[in-house]
Amino acid sequence: MKKAITGFLAAVVALTPIAAAAGDACTNAGLKRVQERGKLTVGVKADYKPWGYRDTDGKIIGLEVDMAQKVADTLGVSLELVPVIASNRMQFLQQGQIDLLIATMTDMPDRREIVGIKGPNYYASGTAALTPKAVGMTKWDDLRGKPACGVQGSFYLQNIEKKYGATIVAFGNAAEAKQALRDKKCVAFIYDDTTIGADFAAGGWDDFEMSLPVEDFAPWGMAVAKEDESCALGEMVSGLQYAWHRDGTLIELEKKWGVRPSPFLAEMHERMADPLAQ
Repeated sequence: MKKAITGFLAAVVALTPIAAAAGDACTNAGLKRVQERGKLTVGVKADYKPWGYRDTDGKIIGLEVDMAQKVADTLGVSLELVPVIASNRMQFLQQGQIDLLIATMTDMPDRREIVGIKGPNYYASGTAALTPKAVGMTKWDDLRGKPACGVQGSFYLQNIEKKYGATIVAFGNAAEAKQALRDKKCVAFIYDDTTIGADFAAGGWDDFEMSLPVEDFAPWGMAVAKEDESCALGEMVSGLQYAWHRDGTLIELEKKWGVRPSPFLAEMHERMADPLAQ
């Protein structure tokens, strides 16, 4: 696989300017900058277990951190992690503070106008709610007129507010929002289903449940700066995602970090399996 990826990268660097000939020729500035610096700077979450969070020593670890390391290893450079949150992650990429973004970001058309999101998507999740068992909620309409906690910048909060009449109370990060739920400042914590599932698996939520049906499944995308989208760095990121789906890397990371098996990953692995592989 390493040889295949190395060959792929060489081809990308050679052919990308030709592919861009119809428009502005690629300078491949993003990849050159990473190579000259000898370091890949990646924006990741630091409050979104198990995707990106701090361990007891303050080090950022998680599934997406492992993905970032694999990208850096492929490029033969060191890795620098930059913690981001939903409300600033795309700005960090636009401003050049990071080279790559792997931060639980849903792939949406309006975001593709701002940053370079290269397919295939590496994951997909749905909107879920963590609620107190004592409240006994069974449907989303039960949130009407009630305060629901969430994280600033999460696109699905507007949907919940508009569709179900919840009063959204937004916080800077997930830890603050979950603490507000424990403090009874809201009757639900709105987040993605995979992370809430991981919270349950970690323990400490015996008085809460995820009783509302998961909805609005949406894919997650890795992103580079818009100008790098169709150039070497963007094409390399895309190629790695294809490879990870094909060889089961993402499924193995899912197992490693205790994430519930994703139908999306299983489907992508099956769709991209190489029938000639041994």
